[in-house]
Amino acid sequence: MVGSPEPEAVDAVIRRVVRYLDERSGTAPFLKKTLRYVFPDHWSFLLGEVALYAFVVLVATGIYLTFFFVDSTHQVVYHGAYLPLRGQGMSEAYRSVLDISTRVKAGLLIRQTHHWAANVFIAAVILHLFRVFFTGAFRKPRDLTWLIGVTMLVLALLEAFVGYSLVDDLMSGMGLAIGYGVGLAVPFVGGPVMTWLFHGPFPGGADLWPRLYIVHVLVFPVLIGTLLAVHLTLVALRHHTQFRGPRQTERTVVGIPTFPGQVPRSLGLFFAVAGVLFLLGGLVQINPIWLWGPFHTYASTNGAQPDWYLGWLIGGLRLVPGFDTTIGHYTLIPNPFWGGVLFPTVVIGFLYFWPWFERRLTGDDALHNVLERPRDNPLRTGVGVGMIVWVVLVFVAGSSDRVNVLLDIPYDRQIWFYRVAALVAPIAAGLIAARVCTSLQRGERVERERRQAEAAAASR
Repeated sequence: MVGSPEPEAVDAVIRRVVRYLDERSGTAPFLKKTLRYVFPDHWSFLLGEVALYAFVVLVATGIYLTFFFVDSTHQVVYHGAYLPLRGQGMSEAYRSVLDISTRVKAGLLIRQTHHWAANVFIAAVILHLFRVFFTGAFRKPRDLTWLIGVTMLVLALLEAFVGYSLVDDLMSGMGLAIGYGVGLAVPFVGGPVMTWLFHGPFPGGADLWPRLYIVHVLVFPVLIGTLLAVHLTLVALRHHTQFRGPRQTERTVVGIPTFPGQVPRSLGLFFAVAGVLFLLGGLVQINPIWLWGPFHTYASTNGAQPDWYLGWLIGGLRLVPGFDTTIGHYTLIPNPFWGGVLFPTVVIGFLYFWPWFERRLTGDDALHNVLERPRDNPLRTGVGVGMIVWVVLVFVAGSSDRVNVLLDIPYDRQIWFYRVAALVAPIAAGLIAARVCTSLQRGERVERERRQAEAAAASR
């Protein structure tokens, strides 16, 4: 092409630029090491990147929404663009979200993309935790990285709940009321903490919404972002784990380099995640708050359900029989404690303490850089499957009221079924999963012995 620079001239310019920067910053060794960093070539490792990029979209769309959201529960009369709600009393927070959805340019697109990004972020973190758990990637020296990941999941759940509540529609208001009741159920400290946080009894004082807003747009995002940075730093320092292969060993890392291998792939994944999220935000309706109406303490609706990532907590509240632990006339442990506090504490506690428990149980204190397949560790796989079945059953139990409305299956019968199933099914599923793992191991061993016998016969 006429006028195009020669490749040699371009290379010379690049070398001069690199030399100039290195002489003044001394970054050439660091850049060389960074560009030669090796990434594992397996699709499951991309789940963590999906979570990272969903978080980036969350922050970007959240910043846009902050320009239009009003963090106030001051009551006003709506005179906006949505005709069915004109003349109704509502909070300024709810009115501002209605205006974002109906009057602000690209407001509905950004709000729905923000909501979808929250769902994808939490889903990607959970799937990433599954991959890490069932492959044993949490073992020493990456146990601290695992603990940081679990902490990020807990913060993400809290962040999503607070953001969901800020809208102040009928659904989110009922969810906040349930959260207030669960908080009160914490023995001894629940009442004072809830009174301080809500600045009085539910629905709280005028200071509640500014507090929730600051927590949602500043405190939790900074904490999650900081933990993400520490998490990625630890991954880089200890390097990625890898599946066992012909060349992959505990001391040999095999994969693709940062550039030109991983960088284009990662950029492509980022644009794909962002593109899918914006397509979902533009084409798939989520949380149509104008249909629910504003929240008032005297109003309620049948069949209200939280977002999926909190459905398991509603199921826990439904499954516990109606009793309180009392001493005389004093209620020591209110009923919501068992399903709303103890159940999630057991699940999250299991995630935090399993690496330590497995290490004590097996006596394995060695460093591990090579992953195990789920079949290689029947105990871990059985326990993990049992926990998943337990949580999923409780999650499904949270929709018992909707099943009753849609399929006319008696609510009480459903609850009793799930109560029994939640005790029996996890144990059965765990035992079956462990048995499948041992059978697969046995089949591999038989196949390996057969091939060795054939090779020995051929050599004779």
